[in-house]
Amino acid sequence: MASLSSRRSVMTLFSAPDCADSHRVRIVLAEKDITVDILNINPDNKPEDLAELNPYNTTPTLLDRDLVLYDARIIMEYLDERFPHPPLMPVDPVTRAHSRLALFRIEKDWFSLVHDIEHGDTDTASQARKILRESVLSAAEVFAVKPYFLSDDFSLVDCTIAPILWRLPKYGIDVPEKQGKPILKYMERVFSRDAFQQSLSKVEKSIRP
Repeated sequence: MASLSSRRSVMTLFSAPDCADSHRVRIVLAEKDITVDILNINPDNKPEDLAELNPYNTTPTLLDRDLVLYDARIIMEYLDERFPHPPLMPVDPVTRAHSRLALFRIEKDWFSLVHDIEHGDTDTASQARKILRESVLSAAEVFAVKPYFLSDDFSLVDCTIAPILWRLPKYGIDVPEKQGKPILKYMERVFSRDAFQQSLSKVEKSIRP
């Protein structure tokens, strides 16, 4: 590990170009304008370096000199603490705890469904697609409360939600204009951010015209 890290003086992210977890880390990097070497990984042909650094051989994996991190949320919180401006988590412990709970629920309720849509058999994917659509639409009132997800400020929660919403057309999920108006407005607000546009890989850009 030491030999690998010594070869790189710039922070390195092993990232799959069409991975929602990798995408949310790239959003954080872009929001904070962090200098980073992004290595786009072919999931079917991963480099040996990745397996040496990460025992799970997964993306995203962050290499920062001798430090190796390989869970999306751990990477995001590390980046937010290491590069505190602009902050992407609340300072207040109670509000921060609420944000972490929101992150947990999104990962458990939405990201697990994305996995089933992308990797499950036909029946599993179809059921997961239906549940994800219902879950997203049921949150319309929550999206209407604040400019960002339950917050006046863009946060790690938004970094986590945005990759899912961006991929809805890929998953065959529509957001009806009447029922989903707050969601559509939220999407427009987040997707128009310069950092979000910078975070997109070529593959991700092709999802939406």
